[in-house]
Amino acid sequence: MYRKILVPTDGSDCAGAGLEHAIKLAQQCGASLRLLTVIDLATVAADWAGAEAWQTLLSSLREHSRGVLEAAQRRASEAGLACESEAVELPAGRVADAIVTAASDCGCDLIVMGSHGRRGVSRVLLGSDAELVLRSSRVPVLVVPAAK
Repeated sequence: MYRKILVPTDGSDCAGAGLEHAIKLAQQCGASLRLLTVIDLATVAADWAGAEAWQTLLSSLREHSRGVLEAAQRRASEAGLACESEAVELPAGRVADAIVTAASDCGCDLIVMGSHGRRGVSRVLLGSDAELVLRSSRVPVLVVPAAK
């Protein structure tokens, strides 16, 4: 049914729920996983600090992303799945667009992602990457709710 599943992850419990669901689905379908983390540089204001502080922050974000992907890859390997991973640095734009682009560029035929399930004011203020992915993706999207 599915051959390659894109799993966006940021290392949160919410993203972990999406990863676990994707692992189970991939095992049943014989699919491989493509793990993605997006370093959202647009939300980190570079103007507040000098070049040295910015480089320190950027190095920290890259290191965190590597750790997130390594942990997710370890989990996929433990489940016996073939897995690729990628960290994308997003200087401007929306994380959701980076996710949809990655799915298209890598030939993924499903996106599985966790959702915080925000409602009301917090959803309006913080947005919903999962909802934006649902609206703009050309491949099916499976949204896994965070455990409550």
